[in-house]
Amino acid sequence: MKKLLTYSCVEEYENYLETEERSKTTQKQYKREAGRFLMYLSGRKVTKELTKAEYIRLLTAAKKQGEEKMWLILQTICGTGIRISELPFITAEAVREGEVTVNLKGKTRTLLLGGKLRQNLRKYMSARHINSGPIFITRTGKPMDRSNIWRKMKKLCETATVKPTKVFPHNLRHLFARTFYKESGDIVRLADVLGHSNINTTRIYIISTGSEHRRYIDAMGLVC
Repeated sequence: MKKLLTYSCVEEYENYLETEERSKTTQKQYKREAGRFLMYLSGRKVTKELTKAEYIRLLTAAKKQGEEKMWLILQTICGTGIRISELPFITAEAVREGEVTVNLKGKTRTLLLGGKLRQNLRKYMSARHINSGPIFITRTGKPMDRSNIWRKMKKLCETATVKPTKVFPHNLRHLFARTFYKESGDIVRLADVLGHSNINTTRIYIISTGSEHRRYIDAMGLVC
């Protein structure tokens, strides 16, 4: 069976290495080599990254389809850079505090909620009388899982005129990473926000394609 190789595979591979109880040295070596391979691929072809314009169209499509929860989930992932598995940490308590503490696999990090996102989340909580616990839940009260969100994201594609191959939760995380780095230029801080223990993983998120790199060089105006 063929499987699409994407940047999200790097994190899945990291988790696999940890479950296999490989030594820290071995983990670093394997992850470094995987990162180098993907960086090589990114220079060879245009990656299927979601653009900001396409992301906005997805939000508009969610509004048109009356998918308010999906509209807010998209913004929460893209506005914080969290992994889809970390969405349950977006709780009513966290929204009131204005920051989210993610505690997963023995690692803890704190994410700040932007003013606009926090306002939208508070409004959503108030309308649905959510006073505690995870905000995004199913009808039975359980946190929404990856399959729920993936399926709903795909339904937005036709209305948004975005290729379904570009629409999945981890691509929202990539869009956050690229935008954050463009604004701050701080890869170390970005690694902290994303929860990367290895900065080489973060580099994969923000690497530009060869054509983008050439545009940056030409725009410098250093060659007559």
